[in-house]
Amino acid sequence: MIAVRYAALAALVVWLGGMIVLGGLVAPSTFRVLQDHQGGAGRMLAGALFGDILRQFYWLSYICGSITLFSLIILKLVGPPPRAFPIRAGIVLLMLALAIYAGVPVSREIAQIQSQVSGPMQQLPDTDSRRVRFDRLHAVSTTLMTANMVLGLVLLYWYARE
Repeated sequence: MIAVRYAALAALVVWLGGMIVLGGLVAPSTFRVLQDHQGGAGRMLAGALFGDILRQFYWLSYICGSITLFSLIILKLVGPPPRAFPIRAGIVLLMLALAIYAGVPVSREIAQIQSQVSGPMQQLPDTDSRRVRFDRLHAVSTTLMTANMVLGLVLLYWYARE
């Protein structure tokens, strides 16, 4: 039982820690350094680099979320069920759904818009439909990641209480 609980907690910590590191360190540093050294082209390069990192991270999210969910289910079936099992399983399912939504349709549409623009998105007028849609999708992506971090912190708190 301890191994299953450990797997769930380790997967949650990797998932949550990855989100915090990406949002708090990798994205700001990537854009700051590349834009400072390369200007507009650097911003495009930073976007391409961070987009690739994020696509890889989504796969890690799917794996960590699945491990966390299956571990909770195993704990429910084999031993005393985790406290508030339905709520915890629901949170993990919600987190997975948010990650899949951000990682598949939102990311795909962002990449599609970027492929239509030959320079930095900021070079387009504020009223350009591509820029408006890109900005909206970027905000959605950021909101989904933030929501997942909050939900992950809630789950981590639950584990810390036990």
